[in-house]
This record gives sequence, C-alpha cells and structure tokens, in this order.
Amino acid sequence: QVQLVESGGGLVQAGGSLRLSCGASGGTLSGYVLGWFRQAPGKEREFVTAVSWTSGHTYYRDSVKGRFTISRDNAKNTVYLHMNSLKPEDTAHYYCAAKLDRQPVVDRDYQYDYWGQGTQVTVSS
Repeated sequence: QVQLVESGGGLVQAGGSLRLSCGASGGTLSGYVLGWFRQAPGKEREFVTAVSWTSGHTYYRDSVKGRFTISRDNAKNTVYLHMNSLKPEDTAHYYCAAKLDRQPVVDRDYQYDYWGQGTQVTVSS
C-alpha cells in the first residue's frame, strides 16, 4: 500500500514559481508511474504530468509544457512538480497519484490506485 503526502502549495502572483513535493511511503516506487492531477472549483480533475519511476519517461499536458517540470528523487522516494511562469488558470487543488506502470495510458485518473490529500495552489493576477 502506497501512501502519498503532498506539500508546497500556496499563494503566488502570476509569473511566479512554486515547487510541489509528494513523498511516498509504504514501499518502493519501482514499477510505478507517479502523476500530478489538478482540480479547480467547478471543473473536472485533469491530468498535469507524470513520470515513470523506472524509466524516467515524463508526460505533460500541453498547457504546462515548457513551464512545469516533473522530477523524482529515488533516494527520498519523492516526486516534485516545479511550476514556473504560473498563470491564474493554474489555480487548483493539486493531487499526487500513483499507479502500476503496466499500461501506456497515464493521463486518466481512474488508472491511478493511490492518491494524496492534495495541496492548494492559488495564482493571483
């Protein structure tokens, strides 16, 4: 059983940066995909980015490419979401999630088995 805990959210002005962290416990993340999703008020949860823990391959939604970077620290069992050039439309509750790396699809939330409680990111204009 994988437990995920996010941190690092907050309030930032447009154009600013934040780094979210997701610490995992309960076992090795080898063989898992770690993803970040977000949900804004009144909207559906959407995929942001993901990384294969084993291969390091990364995936991004188009609207964050070039601004967001996902990275992982194997020794700390932690995945990071580096967010630059933040926009008001990035405001959302951000969730970390994990799934076994068995299928190539990584952007569907129903594929993920483990979720953190999320952390709020608010970008002011």
